[in-house]
Amino acid sequence: MIEEAPRIQRQGVMRPAAALVAALRGTPTGFLVDALGGTGALDYRIKPAIADQAGFCGVALTCDAGPADNLALIAALESIEPGDVIVCATGRYTGCAVTGDLVLGMARNCGAVGFVTDGCVRDLPGIRAVGLPCYCIGVTPNSPARSGPGTVGFPVTLAGHPVASGDVVIADLDGVVVVPRLKLDEVIARLPAIRTAEAAMDQAVRDGLRLPKFK
Repeated sequence: MIEEAPRIQRQGVMRPAAALVAALRGTPTGFLVDALGGTGALDYRIKPAIADQAGFCGVALTCDAGPADNLALIAALESIEPGDVIVCATGRYTGCAVTGDLVLGMARNCGAVGFVTDGCVRDLPGIRAVGLPCYCIGVTPNSPARSGPGTVGFPVTLAGHPVASGDVVIADLDGVVVVPRLKLDEVIARLPAIRTAEAAMDQAVRDGLRLPKFK
C-alpha cells in the first residue's frame, strides 16, 4: 500500500449481493426517490462533469479527503472492487479540485464504474477521454495537496447527505440517489408498483390527459 499511516484510517466494506445491485440498474432516480419516500437524492448541484457521460449504478466506496487534499482518494484506489462507485467527501470545498483525469483513469482501471464528490474536479478533456462518469459540484483548474489526514471506508457526509460504504449509488441526468444497504430489499420490493403507476400515467398523458386525477 502507499505510504499513508497514520494519516489515513481504513475500514472494510460490507458489499451487498450483486443481484441486489443489478435489480436497481437502469432505474430512473425519480423512481428510486419515490421508493425511498421522497428522499435519497444528493444536493442538486452535484451533476455530471461531462453531460453525455451521465449514469451509473454501483456500490459506494467512501473516502473523506477533507478540503484541499486528495490523499484519501489516492488511498481508496487500493480498496476498489469491480462495480464500485468512489464517493469522495471534501466538506463542500470548492477552492481546488479533488481529482482530475489521471486519478479517475486509475479508478476506472481498478474497476470503478463512477465517481461522486461534493467538491470540484479538473481536466475535463481528459475526463471525457477516460469515460468514467464523474459527478461533482464544479470545475476548477486549482490543484490539491496530498498530505492527509483522511479516511477510506468510513461513513461520510456528502453535501449534507449521509453515505456509507456498501450503499448503492445510482445516477442519471437528474442527479445522484443513494439507497442505503439495509433498505435495498424494501426499495426493490416497491419498484414494480411504481413502474406500473408511472407507465399508466405516461400512457394517460399520451392519450390526452389534461389534469391529474387524485383518489
